[in-house]
Formats: sequence, C-alpha cells, structure tokens
Amino acid sequence: MSSSVRAALVGCLLLASAFAPAAQAEDGSVKSRLDARGVKYNVDGDGDFKVTYNYSKEKRTQLVFVSGTTQSVGGFSIREIFSPAARVDKDGVTGAKALELMAESRKNKLGGWELGGDVLYFVIKLPDSIDAAQMESAMDIAAETADDMEIEFSGDRDDL
Repeated sequence: MSSSVRAALVGCLLLASAFAPAAQAEDGSVKSRLDARGVKYNVDGDGDFKVTYNYSKEKRTQLVFVSGTTQSVGGFSIREIFSPAARVDKDGVTGAKALELMAESRKNKLGGWELGGDVLYFVIKLPDSIDAAQMESAMDIAAETADDMEIEFSGDRDDL
C-alpha cells in the first residue's frame, strides 16, 4: 500500500471517528443529586439513570428514568424524567384511549403522556436547575402516575 493511500485511509478513519456516536457518559450533576437523596440507580446504555421503585405492599415495581442528557430550548436547559406505562400493541392503546390520555395530560400540572416507539411513557420535562429534592419528587410523581396507568392497562401484569 502506498504512503498516500495509507495517509488517505488514516485521514478517513480519523474523520469517521470524529463523527461516530460516542458512548454516553453519565451526567455528574444527576449522579450527585441522586446520591444526595440516597437514590439507588444504574446507568443504562443510553446514559440514562434508571431507578426501580418497589411498591412492596402491592407487590409491584416501576421503572423511572432520568435522562442522562439535557436539551436546550429557548434558553432553558431541560431534563426529562420518564416512566413506561404500557406497550401500545400488547396493551391495546387505541385511538380512543390516546384521546383520553391527551385529555388527562391537559389536567396534569406536571408531566404528560408520550409515545416512544411502542411504549407509552409518562414524561416530566423540567429545567435542569431543579435541586435534588425536586428531582426526587418529580421521579415519585412519574413512577406513581405510570404505575397507576400500567395497572389500568394490564391489570396484575407488571412488565414495565
């Protein structure tokens, strides 16, 4: 292989690596807030902080995620807290039910229903300047709201 071809290949590899998606690093600001509240979590492959709520009395669990990244909107740095409630096909999230969920979202003071692929999520979007107690409170709201909806859709099944 000639030196010019080798140099071109090295250049292409360097350029490709600059644009390759990097593995998400965990966000230290979320980590410190969760640690301050004593919340146990794992960081998933997307860099999101995954918390499992345990409702021992009801013999149920509920997942809640704190996004590992923020989005900038209108000068705000926004962090999402989200919790899965149903699978669209498996749990029969129909058009009529979607309209009910939209109406419920209008009544909610914090958070609303969104679809992500085949999953129905309860999502709370807040400025990232919230403190540790506020973050935990939003997580509690997301977990309870999503788990209540999961029960409505799937009864005793606890898949999410």
